[in-house]
Amino acid sequence: MLIWLVELSEHLKFLNLFRYITFRTGASLFTSALIVFLFGPMIINSLRIRQGRGQPIRADGPQTHFKKAGTPTMGGLMILAGIVGASLLWADLSNVYVVATLLVTLGFGAIGFYDDYLKVSKQSHKGFSGKARLGIEFLIAGIAVYFMMRAALASGAAGSTFGSSIAFPFFKDFMLNLGILFVVFGGFVIVSAGNAVNLTDGLDGLAIVPVMIAAASFGVIAYLAGNAVFANYLQINFVPGTGELSVVLGAVIGAGLGFLWFNAPPAAIFMGDTGSLALGGTIGTVAVATKHEIVMAIIGGLFVIETLSVIIQVGFFKLTGRRVFLMAPIHHHFEKKGWTESQVVIRFWIIAVGLALLGLSTLKLR
Repeated sequence: MLIWLVELSEHLKFLNLFRYITFRTGASLFTSALIVFLFGPMIINSLRIRQGRGQPIRADGPQTHFKKAGTPTMGGLMILAGIVGASLLWADLSNVYVVATLLVTLGFGAIGFYDDYLKVSKQSHKGFSGKARLGIEFLIAGIAVYFMMRAALASGAAGSTFGSSIAFPFFKDFMLNLGILFVVFGGFVIVSAGNAVNLTDGLDGLAIVPVMIAAASFGVIAYLAGNAVFANYLQINFVPGTGELSVVLGAVIGAGLGFLWFNAPPAAIFMGDTGSLALGGTIGTVAVATKHEIVMAIIGGLFVIETLSVIIQVGFFKLTGRRVFLMAPIHHHFEKKGWTESQVVIRFWIIAVGLALLGLSTLKLR
C-alpha cells in the first residue's frame, strides 16, 4: 500500500526508497515482528480464557508432553496478523502473485482455524473431515494457481506455454508443459506443502524455524527470479513480478520471529493448524509462482521427511500390522528413543539449514 509514496519521490527524494523491493522486504519483516510482539500477549490471554483446557494432548504420545496440557492453540492468528498487516502496508497489492499468495495464506489459515476450533471445543484430535478439508484446500490452491498461470502466460517472458510448464533444476532450457493440468499439479504442490508443515508442527519451535529458513530461501529465489538481469546471469527462469513476493516472505520471517518468542520452550502458545497450514501454503504458493516446485522438495526437505514417515508408518502397518517407527511423525520416534525435546528440535533445525543451502546451490548448477 505504501508503495504509492513513490509517486511523490520527485518532491521528496527519500521516498524513492519505497521503490526498492529490498527496502520494503526489510520494513515488512520489522513490521510483522512488531505486530506479533505488541499484540501477542493480548491474543494469548484471550485464547487462554476462551479455550480453557487448551489443545488436547495425544494419550499415546511421549510422557513429557502431558505437562503441556492447558497450553492454548490457534497461535497462528498472531502469525497471520503479522503477515497480512505487514503485506498490506509494504507489498504491491496490484501484483497478482501477492494477491494469490495472500489468498492461499488466509484460506488455509481459515481451514486450520476451524479445525483447531473443533478440536478444542470437543477436546478431541478429530477435527475437520479429512476429505472435506483437502477438497477445500485444493479449491483454494487451484484458484490461486490458475490466476498465477494466466499472469505468467500474459507476461510472455519465456514463451506461450511458460505459465503452464514445470521447470527442472540443473536443466536451463528443458520444461514440461502440462497445459491446464498445471492447475492440478500446482494445487497438489501447495496442498502438500501446507499439510507437510502441519505434520511437522509437533514440538515447541520445531516447525516455525524451518518455515523461516524456507521463507528466507524462497525470498532470495523470488527476488532473483523476478529480476531479468539476475535470472539471466544464473540461467534460471525469469518470472516478471515474482520479486514482490520477497516482501510477503519478509513478513513471514518477521511474524515467525515474533511467534518464536512466545513459542520457545516452555511454549506459552501453539500455532495449531491455523498457523501451520497457512505457512506451508504460503511457501508452496511461492514455489509454484517462481517455477521452483521441485527445488522446494529440497529446501523443505525436513517437511518431506516428516510426511514420508507418516505415509510409511501407515502403509506398512496396514500391510503387515507392524510399525516401522516407534511413533510417527518421525520427531516423535526420536523422542521415544530417548532424545530430549530440545535435542530433536535443534538437530532438526540443523538439518533444515543444510537442506536449504543445498536447495539454494541449485540456482547456479545449470
